[in-house]
Amino acid sequence: MARMMLHEKPKDIRKTSKFLWRYMRKHSAAFLLISLLIAVSAGANVYGTYLLKPAIDDYIIPGNMHGLAAFLFFMGGVYLAGVAASFGYSQLMVKVAQKIIQEIRDDLFRKVQKLPLKFFDARTHGELMSRFTNDIDTIAEALNNSITVLIRNFIIIIGTFTVMIILNAELSIIVLLCFLVMFLFMQYSAKKSHAYFSEQQKYMGSLNGFIEEMVEGQKVVKIFNHEKKDFQEFSVRNENLQEAATEALTYSGLLVPVVVSISYFNYALSACIGAFFAIAGKIDLGSLASYLVYVRQTSMPVNQFSQQVNFILAALSGAERILEIMEEPEEVDDGTVTLTHVIKTPGGKLQECQDGTGKWAWRRVSANGNVELIPLLGDVRFHDVVFSYKPGNTILKGLNLYAKPGQKIAFVGSTGAGKTTIANLINRFYDVTSGSITYDGIDVRDIKKDDLRHSIAVVLQDTHLFTGTIADNIRYGNEKARLEQVIKAAKLANADSFIQRLPNGYDTVLTGDGANLSQGQRQLIAIARAAVSDPPVLILDEATSSVDTHTEKLIEAGMDRLMENRTVFVIAHRLSTVRNAKAIIVLENGTILERGNHEELISQKGRYYKLYTGQFELS
Repeated sequence: MARMMLHEKPKDIRKTSKFLWRYMRKHSAAFLLISLLIAVSAGANVYGTYLLKPAIDDYIIPGNMHGLAAFLFFMGGVYLAGVAASFGYSQLMVKVAQKIIQEIRDDLFRKVQKLPLKFFDARTHGELMSRFTNDIDTIAEALNNSITVLIRNFIIIIGTFTVMIILNAELSIIVLLCFLVMFLFMQYSAKKSHAYFSEQQKYMGSLNGFIEEMVEGQKVVKIFNHEKKDFQEFSVRNENLQEAATEALTYSGLLVPVVVSISYFNYALSACIGAFFAIAGKIDLGSLASYLVYVRQTSMPVNQFSQQVNFILAALSGAERILEIMEEPEEVDDGTVTLTHVIKTPGGKLQECQDGTGKWAWRRVSANGNVELIPLLGDVRFHDVVFSYKPGNTILKGLNLYAKPGQKIAFVGSTGAGKTTIANLINRFYDVTSGSITYDGIDVRDIKKDDLRHSIAVVLQDTHLFTGTIADNIRYGNEKARLEQVIKAAKLANADSFIQRLPNGYDTVLTGDGANLSQGQRQLIAIARAAVSDPPVLILDEATSSVDTHTEKLIEAGMDRLMENRTVFVIAHRLSTVRNAKAIIVLENGTILERGNHEELISQKGRYYKLYTGQFELS
């Protein structure tokens, strides 16, 4: 017997079924043809067995050899039609199932791309990936196999019992009683084994997590001589797993031999009683032979039917988890202001154009239809901004600050002070709870998110590189960038020299999030990626906090060139990186504690002075 598939029963089967039906009904013609072919296949199976009756009664017993030969050809034709129908529906079902799975994956990925950042902040990567892997796989399994097997076995079971009752109703009572016992045992076995398989999964997860911790922390284990204690803990967890697995496999392993034994007993009892019926003239020999074949055949479809119901429920559970994501509210974008290419006319006015000129403007359409072009400069201002990720937990409390075009503004403060939150609000990953943020005098909520983010580049502390060449990863900041622009951006970021030393230069393929590069090299590529987008506003979120001092200097040199003539927000952990900022803002509990340049703040001998001189440490 195959291992039992564990699943939580779907909470709303009707709603989830409707969700799947939305995809299936697009292929209703194909499903109708599949159903007809399944009916032909199952019908051939049932009818072919019935044909034993006339073959024996009408041809074998009377000794009609010529008639028997012709009848056998007819029987062969029936079974051949069944085989052809089985081949047809199985091939067609695979194509339809894979098309439906493709459509579900497309819709799921499209939906995920439209979800706000807070959705991802509240979930682990593994949780989301399981929707694309485990849950999709259970649906694919049900579509590929379970649906057809379920329909076919249902037709066979109904057809078989109907013909058996027609052949001999009294014998059928014995068969039905045996199958009732078989069904009750299958229910009992499934319930017990499911409970122990659940325990097994729990203990397996516990054991795997423990092993992973021990392997990753092997140096610490050896330093503190914890091998013996850890082995004792491992043994306890391993024993729990062994006991649960033994019980689970004991009950699940009983199912097949018990069902087979009941089936054999059923067959033997039917044969014995049927023989007495035949002697008494209550059933002819052909009917008995046909009947006994039916008895022998019925246990497999009944067993398969119960198993496939379990797979269908598992698929519905997977579909329900996918539906939960499909019903998540999408990122709201009510902005109407867009970015457009512009040129300056001889009179000094801005004029829209189609070609890339390197000059941009905000395009705002007024209520009367007039188009206003506002130069893209990078003037960002916070006006009494209040923000909470969750109600009752205010992160920013009436924040007021400004960054004029070309200014470098640095934020320092303890963890949770609100530094990264400011960056998230500028990008509109989240919207302010109250107050407003303006960009070149326009409320950022009035700007379309794609256009807003096109004008801002971000270099994060945790650099993420994609599978592809180095050139492709830099070009991620501007997909239309030519190779010359990519190289120019790399030189600006101080990355060109190490890239040129790689075996394939800019064509070097990165995998595993750039695992074949050092942390500093990955960070330089991230800076080059920001540089190639040529944004007027740049956000550096602790971009050098996880590299050594030498690499930090290389990165800082690249960032200094990148920051020229741009409005820059720097979120810093190392205070040495913010000395040349136009304004340094010290945040604490969502409010501005101090503001000024390095010299001004040092002279005030407040929080920044204590941080800088080591009298107070960032946490």
